[in-house]
Amino acid sequence: MASDVTPRCARCETKECSEGQDCFGAADEHRALYDDPQVREIHRAATAIEGRHYLKAVRLEEIILFGREIGATRIGLVFCVGLSEEARLVDEILRKHFDVVSVCCKACGIDKADLELEQIDADRRESICNSAGQADLLNRAGTDLNVICGLCVGHDAVFSKRSEAPVTTLIAKDRVLAHNPAGAVYCQYLRRRFEEDGA
Repeated sequence: MASDVTPRCARCETKECSEGQDCFGAADEHRALYDDPQVREIHRAATAIEGRHYLKAVRLEEIILFGREIGATRIGLVFCVGLSEEARLVDEILRKHFDVVSVCCKACGIDKADLELEQIDADRRESICNSAGQADLLNRAGTDLNVICGLCVGHDAVFSKRSEAPVTTLIAKDRVLAHNPAGAVYCQYLRRRFEEDGA
């Protein structure tokens, strides 16, 4: 595939790929990506869950079903300290099916000042969101699948980059919209923010 290909699928009106059109001339190369046994197995399991439970299971149920499908026995749960109650409830549900290992974002209590990081309130001590450390602890615990429960934007990226196990998201943090970030897209009043200031 040419290195100058710049996909802009969100702007496409027809989505002919759904009917088998290879818009990028890369289908053969992309098929080969699934030759990796781990990728192939994860993708097979994900597709199986989609096929069997389409419009039937909520996301938390799908995570349980997916975990079973890939043969996971130990699930990692990483969460924001601000979603401690949600994490407790998720842990309670998941541990009926798996051995659950959970890590709070403030694990190890590292001071933001130690890494010269910007603070919310400069007049008080703040611990970092230790997403690289969360991944390290779950890597050491030997998890088979890791679940994100409300990590901050960017911290979730660090966690996913450092995690050795596959990662899926249960809750995407949005402090303003009660952790429903899609609300900014669905609500015309909120969309005006992006039209006005180009945020």
